[in-house]
Parts: sequence; structure tokens; C-alpha cells
Amino acid sequence: MTKLSAKTGLASADRRQDICVVGGAGHVGLPLAIVFASQGLQVLVYDLNGPALEIIRQGIVPFMEEGAQPLLKQALGNGLLSLSSDPTDIAGTPTVIITIGTPVDEFLNPMLKVVKECVDNLLAHLSGARLIILRSTVYPGTTDWLDKYLKANGKNVKVAFCPERVVQGHAIAELQQFPQIVSGTTAEAECEAARLFDMIAPEVVRLSPMEAEFGKLFSNAYRYIQFAVANQFYMITNSAGVDYARVLEGIKRNYSRARDIPSAGFAAGPCLFKDTMQLAAFSNNQFTLGHAAMLVNEGLVLYLIDEISNKYKLHQCTVGLLGTAFKANSDDTRSSLSIKLKKALKFRAKEVLTTDPYVTTDPDLLTLEEVLAKSDLLILCVPHTSYRNLDTKGKPIVDIWGHLGQGTLIPNTVLSIEIDR
Repeated sequence: MTKLSAKTGLASADRRQDICVVGGAGHVGLPLAIVFASQGLQVLVYDLNGPALEIIRQGIVPFMEEGAQPLLKQALGNGLLSLSSDPTDIAGTPTVIITIGTPVDEFLNPMLKVVKECVDNLLAHLSGARLIILRSTVYPGTTDWLDKYLKANGKNVKVAFCPERVVQGHAIAELQQFPQIVSGTTAEAECEAARLFDMIAPEVVRLSPMEAEFGKLFSNAYRYIQFAVANQFYMITNSAGVDYARVLEGIKRNYSRARDIPSAGFAAGPCLFKDTMQLAAFSNNQFTLGHAAMLVNEGLVLYLIDEISNKYKLHQCTVGLLGTAFKANSDDTRSSLSIKLKKALKFRAKEVLTTDPYVTTDPDLLTLEEVLAKSDLLILCVPHTSYRNLDTKGKPIVDIWGHLGQGTLIPNTVLSIEIDR
């Protein structure tokens, strides 16, 4: 195996890696690789995303991840982190961690072939591998399937599922703060995975593979349903002319039983919706709470457009969207409801302008100053911290989050233009 050459980005046999993280340039894989390297393990980051590997090779984390930058530079400087897009470099690695999960297709069915295709591409290079760990969310039964599939292909490898449960952007800290669920298709696989994660986690919780798979899905589906409850509450109160933020503040003040009720807001991203739909698919579409949550959370965008349309002539308005990431203080736009809102508004509004202080991948983004100056109506799509004390220049703003302290009711007047209602 070769350490990444600063000149070419290709490899040289000098040190044998302890771990290979497949998909290691992504949001799940890279923080895990960095944390293991910080414990003195030799880690290979394997990923087909060449541009991302090049950025990492320069000591730069290609996405927002608190605390990752110094650890990455340290790992590269110590020669503990190697990078490759050549699958032959995986050969001889005793532990391979796969961070490729199970997405859902346009019909909300799990795309199991994604994991299979990943494994098929690795099969010829797993010589020396003793333990394969699935890390990202998988459809229930996938771990046992992988064990049988590898054996059917002549690979006598231990198989484990150790789901990540961290908040994106805070993985470096949370990997080392929270218990790690560990499961294996055999006692030996479970023990070997437990020994590995004992190096970074304060506690290891042992479950069977199916228990662990359900546990991961339940965690995300529960959060998704919680957000749906809050969004349904918002729509009920807003339709009644009542401010949900004030109601929430009132019932939560010094009352611990209500402390977990969230504020309203866009519930999106690459995990919550997807994992809820995987659970629904597994239950033969009998997960009625999950489907109801999806209808509420995805429908909030259309509800907002209808409510705004009832008060303004949208075809005369330039609408400014503040934030396009899927959550606050993030640069990740995957499955963002802000993008869905933008697409829907394009058919209704005179013009739609977007801005985000963190996102760098969208060429349509304008500066905050431009959006504030050109917009007739603003919608706070993402409650970034930098928007907390925002001067909207007298422009009305829809803030369902209650982030700006102006309440969550849709405003009644457009101050910057004359509109015939």
C-alpha cells in the first residue's frame, strides 16, 4: 500500500494500513477515518470521488465538520492517513468499513443494489480482510445478506453492522462522546468490531444485526415524526391566526414534559426522510405514522406557498430565500426543502433569488446584500446562526422557525412595493 504522493495522489508500499474506509471522502467516512487515525491507526480513505480526495490531500476538509481540520492535517503529517481511488490498494487490509448506505428510489423503495454494487467492486481486492463493517444506514436484513453473499463468493470474512448515530457537522466530537452500537453475524465479528470501536467510543452497546438495523432506522424515523408533529402544530395555529412560536414558548417554560417539542421548520436532509421510507417499505407500507410524517414535512413547502399566495400577488413579487442548505450552519444541500421551495416558487413568483453563507456549490446564489436589496418578500428557509440579528431592511419575512424573534405568522403587508390585492 502506498502513502499518497503529494505530487500525483497515487500510492507506494511502505506501511500496511489497519483500516480502509470505503466512501471515506464523505460526511460519514472522513470524520470516522480521521478519528481512528488520531488514535494511531493507519487508515486508508478509499473513494471514487477524485476531486474530493485531492482536496483532502491538501489538508482541507471538503465540507463543514467542526474540529476536523486540525485532526486531518495531523493525520496527514503523521503519515497515518492515506488516500486512494484504486481498489487494489485495499488488498491486505484486515478491517474494511463500508460507509455506502441504502438510498431510496423515486418510488420510495430501497435501492439495495447500491450496496451490492459496492461490494462487487471490492470482492477481488478483499484478500487479507478479516472483518467487514457496514457503517451507514441499511435496509433490515442487509448485514445477514452480506455475510451469506461474501461466503457464497468464497470470502470467509466476519461481517458486522455498527451504525453511525452522529449529527452531521459534529461527528468528530460525537463519535467520541456517545455510545456505539455494535452487532455482528457471529460472536467473533461482534467482539472484533467492539474492540475496534472501544478505541474511540466511551461505551459499546451490543445488539444483533437486525436489532441494530432497526435501532438506526427507529432513531431517524422518530426524529422525523417529531418534526412532523411540530410542523402540523404550526400549520394548525397559523391557519387560526395564532403564533406557534408563542404557544411553544408558553407551554415549554419551566415545564419539563414539553421540553422535547421542536419548533417548526424544514425537516430534510439525506437521512431522516430516506430512513423513514425504508422502514415503511420494510413494513409493507403499513408504517402509517411514517407516511403521515412525510406528507406533513414535505407538504409544509406547498402549504407556505399557498398561505403566501393568499396574502400577496406572488406573480408580482421577487421572493428572496435565505438559506439553501438542508439544515442550519451546514453547507450540505442534499434533499434540502429550500431547493424544493425554490423550484415550486419559480412557477408562481415573478422571480426567486437565493443566498446562503455556507453553500459554495450553487452558481445561482447571490450575496445576502443583493437578495435583501432586490426582494419584495423574504423567506427564512434555514435558521443559520448568522441570520439571528438580521436587518431585513424593512422587507417582510416569513420565519416559520421563530429564529428572528418576530413570530412565525406569515406577515400581512409588503412594505417595499405596491401590490394590488
